[in-house]
Amino acid sequence: MQFSDIIGQEEVKTRLLNDIEHDRMPHALMLCGPRGAGKLPLALALAQRLLCEEGQGCGRCKSCKMVEALSHPDLHFSFPVIKKKNSSTAPVSDDYLKEWREQLLRNAYFDINDWLEDINAENQQATYYVGESDALLKKLAIKSSQGGRRVILVWLPERMNQETANKLLKLIEEPPSLTHFILLCEEPDKVLGTILSRTQRINVPGLTEEDISQALQLRHAMPADKADEIAHVAQGSYTAAIHRMQAGNEDEAFFELFVQLMRLAYGRKIKDLKTWSDELAGKGREAQKRFLQYAQRLLRENFIYNFHQQDKLNYLLKRESDFSVRFARFINEKNVIQIMDELSRAENDIECNVNAKMVFFDFSLKLIVLLIQ
Repeated sequence: MQFSDIIGQEEVKTRLLNDIEHDRMPHALMLCGPRGAGKLPLALALAQRLLCEEGQGCGRCKSCKMVEALSHPDLHFSFPVIKKKNSSTAPVSDDYLKEWREQLLRNAYFDINDWLEDINAENQQATYYVGESDALLKKLAIKSSQGGRRVILVWLPERMNQETANKLLKLIEEPPSLTHFILLCEEPDKVLGTILSRTQRINVPGLTEEDISQALQLRHAMPADKADEIAHVAQGSYTAAIHRMQAGNEDEAFFELFVQLMRLAYGRKIKDLKTWSDELAGKGREAQKRFLQYAQRLLRENFIYNFHQQDKLNYLLKRESDFSVRFARFINEKNVIQIMDELSRAENDIECNVNAKMVFFDFSLKLIVLLIQ
């Protein structure tokens, strides 16, 4: 991965290249920004520069080729994982290194949902176990294979519990010589404060619509008008754009579920709402949470739709926009906050492992009353 392969982010790339050129690269760097902005590709390109035999990320030397193949012995990865079925031991990143490399080689613009699907997480939450810091310590206790720099990429450190984060802090505070930690974070407020204070933070903003559209046209041969539409609703995330362009993507199914829910609730069809609730409850917990998040987004878009600012403020695909023409008037100042609160409460209940059938049926019954306000 070279900096020229990264979509947009010219200011961030320039800053990183200047830091390398002037030997100002910190031993602990944190790239913070929304999903799909390109933090992981930036980190891989930076790692290639740091590990390159010529120091330029040439792409030709042995070290560069090993980094591009994700097989460089001095490039280490740390990321959230789940416990394997029928396993009594707490896992570490190396247990899932094969799946991680395969995902990176397929597409470096992925998010936690893609990762959970790759490792068949089902209802499990990916996290860092305490053994992760111990595994990193063992790796750093050994001299670097090439006798030079070592790079450790830590993906989503906000998913660490306090004990794991405290152990990582000790490594960051006193790292071995020529060792670079690159942390990739989406929610810095959830990262241990002392880790934040020990790293140099660089904010990676969301991508522009123009950058996303150009990437879709060049990388996926997408017509310009379609690329522009997807880039607009992706809201700065190339990951979201990829999801939307894929045939049979999850959002299409979520849209159908949303439309069905609203029509059944408006028609007060209790029996059918029970069937709808049971169907959604049959999906995995992560999928249920993603649906509730999707529903919150679509409600927000329909509320704004009423202000006739679609071109500037709305982020709807054509099928969603067509539905909003008639539906938006039912989402207004009298009920939008209450419905959003109920969706948020339902998401929290699912997170706490409350019975999903009860959660969704209860919400659908409340929606009957809220829609007529």
